[in-house]
Amino acid sequence: MALYAVNLVPAYGRDYKTEAEVTTAWNAGKDFLIQDIGSRWDGKYTSKSDWEGQKVRIRYNKLADIIIL
Repeated sequence: MALYAVNLVPAYGRDYKTEAEVTTAWNAGKDFLIQDIGSRWDGKYTSKSDWEGQKVRIRYNKLADIIIL
């Protein structure tokens, strides 16, 4: 079983500098972009409500850092 379900990046040109900012945005239901070539949803927008009960990997800080939520 995979550690996480999908790779995400902040949507609409947003970027987050810290894990706390990413976590706050995710929990607030902000949109993220699926950036996962292995997913049939690659390039689509998504949010926390689409992934209830699953872990996701989010890249942030100019895509240099990763958090799994």
